[in-house]
Amino acid sequence: MCGIVGYTGFRDAYEIVINGLRRLEYRGYDSAGIILESQNGDLEVKKTKGKVDDLVAISKGLKETAKLGMGHTRWATHGVPSDSNSHPHLSNNGKIAIVHNGIIENYDTIKTMLVNKDYEFKSETDTEVLVNLIQYFMDKEPTLDFPEAVRYALNEVYGAYAVSVIHEDFPGQLVVARLGSPLAVGIGENEYFVASDASPFVEFTKEAVYLEEGHMATISLESGIDIRTIKENAKIEPAIQELRLNLEQIEKGGYDHFMLKEIFEQPKSIQDTMRGRLLVDEGIIKMAGIWDHLERLTNAERIIIIACGTSWHAGLIGEYLIEEFARVPVEVEYASEFRYRNPIISSKDVVIAISQSGETADTMAAIKLAKEKGAFVFGICNVVDSSIARYTDAGAYTHAGPEIGVASTKAFTAQLTILSLIAIKLGNHNGNLGKADFMRLITELDAIPKKVEDVLNSVDENVKAIASKFVDATNFLYLGRGYNFPAALEGALKLKEISYIHAEGYPAAEMKHGPIALIDENMPIVIIAPKVGHYDKIVSNVQEIKARKGKVIAIVNKGDTQVSAMADYIIEIPETSECFSPILASIPLQLLSYYIAVARGANVDQPRNLAKSVTVE
Repeated sequence: MCGIVGYTGFRDAYEIVINGLRRLEYRGYDSAGIILESQNGDLEVKKTKGKVDDLVAISKGLKETAKLGMGHTRWATHGVPSDSNSHPHLSNNGKIAIVHNGIIENYDTIKTMLVNKDYEFKSETDTEVLVNLIQYFMDKEPTLDFPEAVRYALNEVYGAYAVSVIHEDFPGQLVVARLGSPLAVGIGENEYFVASDASPFVEFTKEAVYLEEGHMATISLESGIDIRTIKENAKIEPAIQELRLNLEQIEKGGYDHFMLKEIFEQPKSIQDTMRGRLLVDEGIIKMAGIWDHLERLTNAERIIIIACGTSWHAGLIGEYLIEEFARVPVEVEYASEFRYRNPIISSKDVVIAISQSGETADTMAAIKLAKEKGAFVFGICNVVDSSIARYTDAGAYTHAGPEIGVASTKAFTAQLTILSLIAIKLGNHNGNLGKADFMRLITELDAIPKKVEDVLNSVDENVKAIASKFVDATNFLYLGRGYNFPAALEGALKLKEISYIHAEGYPAAEMKHGPIALIDENMPIVIIAPKVGHYDKIVSNVQEIKARKGKVIAIVNKGDTQVSAMADYIIEIPETSECFSPILASIPLQLLSYYIAVARGANVDQPRNLAKSVTVE
């Protein structure tokens, strides 16, 4: 959500910032802006509602005019998407400029104070309040140093933020800070980069500093990077890390969209997630995050899984997996609700937090609450050195690689892979899974990447043809039983996210308790019907749908006869154990959503109103 880019060095700052903003478009945004410190020391600002291309159209005259600059892509919170609400924002005296990701919760109180002191505001944003608060401190104490004024202002605000600030009277300086929203500083030779993640500067340097919670940094070519705590002004030695990201990972690689590329990367991303962890020949699962805390996990009175969106759906499948194989009670909670309902948490609980980005604000807040109550917190995320990775007691990375498309695909199946490994490992350790069952499961899990590849190679054209039949549909129903009920929820979410067609997922047995009233000849119903599990019950559900003239799109195992004979359209997937069937079933569901959305002319990689990394509550 929102994207920040900053640069100081020897290159053209305009090109660095604009290209960096393009790299951050996946985060979701509705306006964009740029500010440059020109050679004569003036601040040049261009900003607009719309996309980065719209910004380029009004700003291309700024090329080759500056060596320091900042840019921003905004996702509206305070104030509608508009030119005036776009970032950067300037202080009343026009000397200070800021770009900001996050929310200042007490902005109204501060704004009232500033208005009473004759400060004027040109936007509806909380960000403009912050930049004028910095000016206020500098007006109040004329000898105050610029970075110190930023620190004073940040100590007065409540909320979440990542900010980058420049001042006309302090040329060559970038002051950056974070609390709740991520910010990385790239360190090159005679140049520095600032960004919400490393993607804008990955081709220029492999060294970065990830600012910790409550830290700020003053960056200049003359003095380097000076990191301080915002609260106490205590100096912090920068911890320089080597980037694991490479440029090829964040390019489309010949695909029309990042989403399609990421769907087709799933054989590799699942294999990479298992690599070094699933050792079938040795008959072991080797995960340091689990092994180091095995007793705490297996002796937990209860496991609570917290997540949002797609990760919550993965958590539901994780509940099935852990309860079946490890026989430990599991609850799955929306992180966005968890902290607000006064949950019962004890030191005997284990909390598993799942997040693709590792920066999800609701999940971070839930983690903090769980830790305050003494629970052991285990994180599952896809981004190395993210906030969740650093804040949890232990964890496991999904090695899905960068996921640029806003609608999660490969991160979801990688999460399911991690949860499968955890459940099987715990079940084997506590004796609930005998050796024969353990070997059967890990052998089958090891075969999943190849089966995913087979699905992609065999169903792509068929799914594309089926999608063409439902471009104008206004509603969809997704049904599944057991492990595939959460897969149905996830399939419905994908369709909603990228095609804007209303869709609902239900347990197939619940169809008779309400949703059946919706079924007629205009209602497409996607039903996940592998031979494993309660296949006979699924057959009955399909019969009930066809009796009401519903259009059935069935995901079945190869060689299926009963459901295939009744369905209007079939998509075949290989057979596998019931617990792994959601991984295989999710592939055609992702493709179906993708091809319907493309046919409807939707922006598949950047769906309207959505953000990849939701860093505000």
